[in-house]
Amino acid sequence: MDKKDIAGIRRQLKVDNDLLKIQNIFNVYIMRETTEIYHHQSQPFELLEREQQELFMNNFKKLLTGQLDEKLFELKFQREAENHAQLILHKGLLTNNVQDWMQEMLYMTEKMIAERPYEHDVVITFVRAEYLKPTRRGGGESEESDRDTVYSHPFILCSVNKTQDPKKEYQFDYVQKEFKYNIEVDPVVDLNTPMGGFLFPTFTNHTADVNHILYASGKAHEPDLHFVEEVLNGEEPMTAMEDKAVFEEVIRDVVGDQMNPSTLGNVYREVNQVVEDHEEGDEPPKLDYKDVERVLTMSGVEQEKIDSEKIKESFKKYTENDNYELKASSIVPKYKSKSIKINTKLANISISPQDLEHVKQVNFDGRRYLMIELEEDAEIEGFKMLPEAFGGASKAEVNEEGDS
Repeated sequence: MDKKDIAGIRRQLKVDNDLLKIQNIFNVYIMRETTEIYHHQSQPFELLEREQQELFMNNFKKLLTGQLDEKLFELKFQREAENHAQLILHKGLLTNNVQDWMQEMLYMTEKMIAERPYEHDVVITFVRAEYLKPTRRGGGESEESDRDTVYSHPFILCSVNKTQDPKKEYQFDYVQKEFKYNIEVDPVVDLNTPMGGFLFPTFTNHTADVNHILYASGKAHEPDLHFVEEVLNGEEPMTAMEDKAVFEEVIRDVVGDQMNPSTLGNVYREVNQVVEDHEEGDEPPKLDYKDVERVLTMSGVEQEKIDSEKIKESFKKYTENDNYELKASSIVPKYKSKSIKINTKLANISISPQDLEHVKQVNFDGRRYLMIELEEDAEIEGFKMLPEAFGGASKAEVNEEGDS
């Protein structure tokens, strides 16, 4: 499931959309610091007031908002697990009986609260819905003619939301002409910041995949591993941040901790080329240890430093799997707008990866300098910098320092 598939479903989450049919909404209330269900209620979604429908639609949109491998994670189910979530959800997806569907969702709720009570009162919301995707557009005499044939995508969506304590207020009563203290006792369900949830099954090019589930984390780069492994019975995910860190450690193991900027720029450029070459593919582009070896070779790293077995061992050291594949988009997200940080004790500088070839560290007169090739005058607070001679040094006297 890629970002286009997720965006396609998210766009349909709006009231009065004839391409999205939400049959039932099932809310389960869990008291804080308990492992018991306090109350649950199911009703047809269409019977909710319009304002309520809009609140939930907004909640579902926020749940499915975020970058893949940062806040949203497509998980493969574990092969074996007790009381497997895949089986529970698949049964709930296939049944036409509301009571049977509710029972399966209660089983999922029990998995969520078993041995791990929440710090707040929470409301767990389940909906079962169907997303219809027309197979063709235009060419007909009416809108209906465009939708004679559609892809049908039944799915289950779950959102977990905490509650907030009601406000205590001091009010003035205009009618009775008196001041009074007012306190609400009913907690407010916070639908603006979902704590997490999931979508089952996943979809790729209008094809359902019941062997995967889309997990939504409450915070970017912080997946709830207990929820992932014990509740959803999914395999532990690697975040984009972790993938990037593994890539950098592998490169450091192979090349060392010194690399000149132009070579590093070439590395990012090669990885970005992999991303661009597979933009239209069904699967996100990935790099195994052989691909990393090719990237280093194409980037101009000395051949004697590139050791295929060393790269393979490094992969295994950081991922516990020498066949692990890094997502290329995690290494160079938004390549053209991404900034690479150059850190010094005096100043920190940010520069685009494609411009690293214009940066050099040089030695002159016993001191280190950071040299940036410019096409125009630099500015400081709106003032153009005056060009200065580099101590009269000749080109031969200025030598690059670092990895070559």
